[in-house]
Amino acid sequence: MQLKHQILLISLLFCGTEIFAQSKKYDPQPQTVEQTAPQSRAVQKVSKSLEEKQPDDVVAADYENAARKFADAGNYAKAEENWQKARALYLKLKNKEKVAAIDREIAKAQEAQNKTEDAIASYEMAKDFAKDEVQKELNANDAQRLRNNADLEMQKPSIQKNIELADKKSDRADAYKQMANVKLAENKPGEAIVNLQKALKESESAEEAIKIKKEIAGVYAQTADYEKAVEIQSELVEETKDTENKAVAIEQLQQMAATYFLNNRRAEGIAALQQAYELAIEQHNTLAAKKSLSLLVEQYQKSNDTKKILNLYNDFITKINSLIAADSSLIDTKTILSIEQRITQLEKERALKDELIKRTNTLNYFLIGVVVVILIFVVFIIKALYSINKKNKRIALQSLRREMNPHFIFNSLNSVNHFIAENNEREANKYLSSYSKLMRNTMENSNKDFIPLSVELAQLKEYLQLEKMRFREKFDYTIEVDKNIDADATQIPNMLIQPQLENAIWHGLRYKDTKGYLLLKIFREEASASLSHRYSVVERWSLSGVEANRNDTLIIKIEDNGIGIKRSQELKTEHQKQHISRGMTNTRERISLLNSLYHTNISLKISEKEGGESGVIVVIKV
Repeated sequence: MQLKHQILLISLLFCGTEIFAQSKKYDPQPQTVEQTAPQSRAVQKVSKSLEEKQPDDVVAADYENAARKFADAGNYAKAEENWQKARALYLKLKNKEKVAAIDREIAKAQEAQNKTEDAIASYEMAKDFAKDEVQKELNANDAQRLRNNADLEMQKPSIQKNIELADKKSDRADAYKQMANVKLAENKPGEAIVNLQKALKESESAEEAIKIKKEIAGVYAQTADYEKAVEIQSELVEETKDTENKAVAIEQLQQMAATYFLNNRRAEGIAALQQAYELAIEQHNTLAAKKSLSLLVEQYQKSNDTKKILNLYNDFITKINSLIAADSSLIDTKTILSIEQRITQLEKERALKDELIKRTNTLNYFLIGVVVVILIFVVFIIKALYSINKKNKRIALQSLRREMNPHFIFNSLNSVNHFIAENNEREANKYLSSYSKLMRNTMENSNKDFIPLSVELAQLKEYLQLEKMRFREKFDYTIEVDKNIDADATQIPNMLIQPQLENAIWHGLRYKDTKGYLLLKIFREEASASLSHRYSVVERWSLSGVEANRNDTLIIKIEDNGIGIKRSQELKTEHQKQHISRGMTNTRERISLLNSLYHTNISLKISEKEGGESGVIVVIKV
């Protein structure tokens, strides 16, 4: 009766232990990083990265690490969750190679959870994102294998293809494990073990190797080859005692005990359970210690060994307080849950920040777009205004140029009228003949801003000849053109020289008592000559347009020995003084428009001769 009461007390204590461990009031001793489970440390790292606002690629790598730790612990649901988060970040970064690798890991986790349809879809996505042709085919074969999940024979070709095709050890290991599962399903344990051993050789991590060895031990146990099973389980215990997978050592001791019991080796089984219990106490793993204790009690109850049961219970009760205080496994789940809640909050904040940045960027792009459109619109307006302004200048220039024609016609008709008044029909006819020829040439070029120098000279000769005829040999004239000037190739402004010749004749020479003289001289500026000496022909052609224009100036010099500007002003009547010379105004306006439209540097300078000689000098630079 006393034994039953004690067992009941211990049972209540077990229940209390679990409740106590899970209670919110439970406040364990602070843990170091090394004392916590690998998956707990992994989620802490994710939380830290999010808090420190690390870049997306760093956070994604931390999610990957957490997923692997959960997968190693057999928690495939959590592994899939973390891989999905890593995938979302890599997708955001447009890293297709990483997305393909993550999709394959997600498919494996889903397959481990028997989520076959989801796993097929993930393998297909991995195939679509993969750049490497081998990876594409591996994922396609895995998807096909799962589609044939109910037909073992149909699965084999897909698995065999992956064994032959895989260029990574991890992929070959997966394929060998898949083949082992098929062989087990076909009740061919020997072939299953062969494939598992091949997978073990291809494994790249200690965690993966442990999983494969556990599977091999399990197959040996199923086939009653207990010695082999115990041998592998013993190796696993030794391999994992001093690693972070210490819980595996306890689990393998429990499995080894079960194998001994199946082989009717009860004493060795109890010894293995006793070792598992002591190792759990040493590692401060309360739940593992409780399980080992329960298994031992179960064996001792079979032999009614109450003394050993009581000793075990007393030992456990004595150590329970220190065990719970130092046990990290009791709170790892709660710690992970707390950290994951924090991660969820940080993820929401990060998503909100990303959305805010996205909206800000969208607004900025919109504003930039609006500014660009406005600038384009302004450019078009400026261009249109410039075009209109240029067109208006051309119209004004054309108007001024054509205005010179009536001015010239009016003066010429006065001359004809003068001949008729004197009854000099012969001279009038001769004058009209020359005048008509001059007018025809003038009209032909009236719509041109620039004409060849040779054409202008021909018109000027006709004009001077007419004026000389009209004023009855009142003056002589000379036209000198530099022999180095190509008159046909040189372009000058139309009707720019004629008004200056007209002024010289009408306001200077015709009032002279003696016969006057008019000189029209056209030559290049001296700078042009010096330029020719300094550069070869090829070098001169390579000069910039601005430098070439500055040194390629044509000088038009009009010189007369008439009465001069001052004397001419004195002879004018009051009416003539009040009248502004339209010819000169027209010329200056035309020069201004030509300079503006064609970016030229045309200038006009009129000066009185100095010293004892009378007359005017006009210099036009083009």
